[in-house]
Amino acid sequence: MDASRIASPVTGVVGRFFAGVGLLLRGLGLYVRSPGLMLLGIVPALISGALFVAAIATLAYFVDDIAALVTPFADDWSTTARNLVRVIAGLAILGLGGLLGVLTFTAVTLVIGDPFYEKISERVEERLGGTPGAVEVSFWPSLRRSIADSVRLVALAALVGIPLFVAGFIPVVGQTVVPVIGAAVGGWFLALELVGAPFYRRGMRLPDRRSVLKADRPMALGFGVAVFVCFLIPLGAVLIMPAAVAGATLLARRSLGQPIDERVPAPPVGHPIEGR
Repeated sequence: MDASRIASPVTGVVGRFFAGVGLLLRGLGLYVRSPGLMLLGIVPALISGALFVAAIATLAYFVDDIAALVTPFADDWSTTARNLVRVIAGLAILGLGGLLGVLTFTAVTLVIGDPFYEKISERVEERLGGTPGAVEVSFWPSLRRSIADSVRLVALAALVGIPLFVAGFIPVVGQTVVPVIGAAVGGWFLALELVGAPFYRRGMRLPDRRSVLKADRPMALGFGVAVFVCFLIPLGAVLIMPAAVAGATLLARRSLGQPIDERVPAPPVGHPIEGR
């Protein structure tokens, strides 16, 4: 498949970015209007959310000790200079921890809730007319591929996060520009993670996802950054995760040049995705 021919930007970078944000809002609309959809997705998000909060709280508790550990060169400095560099180091550590924490939370949640999120994604596609080029994917091979791809993404994010961590020590820039870059990096990796289900359903793996989303990177970034910011809000990760899966299905279809307007009758009352 020639990714350069898929979903070419037509409204400028800013317009495509906000089009990506709009896909999350559409996913949120499905989520809010569909109690069954909420129940399908919130349980695994609660489980991994508890682990995520515990990990971040632990990091915050020990951040002063870790900051001192990574700045031994400041031991003999004056108290003011030493405290300043270690505050900056602490902020950089928390920033890196937040980036990796959000990505790890998403990966773990998708693994724990794989059957639930797969069903959410399937139901969204049913409302849009089905899945073109669908292939039969059994549960265990799909789960193994999902875990392998998630590990690769988190490992790559960790490598990218190292220079961001180092840049976090630069006064002013490390506390202004670096967080913005971190949100963009985190958003890109989140988009790659969340579109996994609809791409697997079409027999496509991580390299295919990367190639297709690159064809309209601003839209993918708009979606991913919006999810990233929501995940940083207390309880946001738990509440938004099902909406993010629904929105990622829309992103996958849009990026593949497939319709994202509803083309099938609304499902009957009691269906997990219900329009009203």
